[in-house]
Amino acid sequence: MNRMQPMTIPEIVSAVGGTWLNPREGAAPVTAVSTDSRRIAPGCLFLPLTGEKFDGHDFLDKALSAGAAGCLCAKVPETLRADKFYIRVEDTRLALRALASAYRDRFQIPFVQITGSVGKTTTKEMVASVLGASLRVLKTPENFNNDIGTPLTLLGLGPEHQAAVIETGMNHFGEIRYLGEMVRPDIAVISNIGDAHIEHLGSREGILKAKCEIFENLKPEGLAVLNGDDALLDTLDLPFRTVRCGQSEHCAVRVTEVTDHGVDGITCTIVSPRDTYHLSIPAPGEHMAWSAAMAVAVAEELGVERDAIVRGAAAYEPAGSRMRVVRLPGDRLVLDDCYNANPQSVTAALEVLAKTECGRKVAVLGDMGELGELTDQAHYNMGALAAMLGIDEVVAIGTKAEKIADGAAQSGGSVTHFATKEEAVRTLTDLLKEDTAMLVKASHAMHFGWIVEQLKQDYD
Repeated sequence: MNRMQPMTIPEIVSAVGGTWLNPREGAAPVTAVSTDSRRIAPGCLFLPLTGEKFDGHDFLDKALSAGAAGCLCAKVPETLRADKFYIRVEDTRLALRALASAYRDRFQIPFVQITGSVGKTTTKEMVASVLGASLRVLKTPENFNNDIGTPLTLLGLGPEHQAAVIETGMNHFGEIRYLGEMVRPDIAVISNIGDAHIEHLGSREGILKAKCEIFENLKPEGLAVLNGDDALLDTLDLPFRTVRCGQSEHCAVRVTEVTDHGVDGITCTIVSPRDTYHLSIPAPGEHMAWSAAMAVAVAEELGVERDAIVRGAAAYEPAGSRMRVVRLPGDRLVLDDCYNANPQSVTAALEVLAKTECGRKVAVLGDMGELGELTDQAHYNMGALAAMLGIDEVVAIGTKAEKIADGAAQSGGSVTHFATKEEAVRTLTDLLKEDTAMLVKASHAMHFGWIVEQLKQDYD
């Protein structure tokens, strides 16, 4: 549920193009919106969504009885309560977008929209952290980067906010366009183009085309910030001011002198036409330097001072299970990177594990989704890479992960395969010996967070 500045019922009706079915004088403005009948605040607007297996309209009465002041509805109840308001719309999902778009118009602050195949959440968190050293920033929480989460994030804007950093995800054509019509960014950022969702988009060129929908709603005077080391992004010739970030010579914001300190993070130098930044980032993985470079480009565009940029990078914290370092007794380390997985992110995670200063290294790898024809080869390659990096033990979990086991075994690695995480967990507990680092990574649908929690319970 999102708190918002007051909106009158006529303002809501106008925003969503709806019909107020039982108008009355003196109705109080709405100051919150909820799509969940279990989370209702007094006086809020309830917006019922529909899906393949649910219909929020079934919970209208529950939400109104719990204190909602009124609701939007595409299906009108037989009886309307006189003490509540009802606004009829054609489609509640589209109405949510329209409401968020109208509400966003109230705020004359810079909006940063971020997308990418890999690292968009990391980049979002880094940009928000760097800007947050000197500005009050609204950022997309957790994984609220879809057609429901994005409008709910925007409805959380308040008068205190001085900038908004909005992450937008996708797995089909048209989704970034749909979200961008709400965000209408001043700065558009693409972290990279990888293989994630290639099953739905056909090719990496298809993924590039889908990600480039972000520019359709970028303001004409806006700025595009791109990963300058990405071959496909380098093919873009945009009608906007464009800043490329990376190690390549043509990048305006250059990544230099990256030093990997293992689980303690990295240090790097970022050089822009304006200044030189010596950054210390408390998160593992050399890839963090690219997110930092893009954050520098965004911060410079918004006039953030040098010292604030350095402080903001140093204050970075990973969101959720994204290379979160869990320290357990006996010098045991769990690298919790199980929010999601694709070939690029698994490669980066394995490289972090390989550089970790522990006596023994174990990679727990599960299925990667939405890879289409690349599925078998991609999984095989990840197993082979783990073996070639010298990982002591690979534990592959899941149907697709059988190919991970094949790749590791045929490359000389020690590997065990399990069909489910429940079958694997006892073995994992035994493998997490003293002075061991264990990476846990798979696509979100595998729910590997459960494994991390089981390991914590065993050793905390």
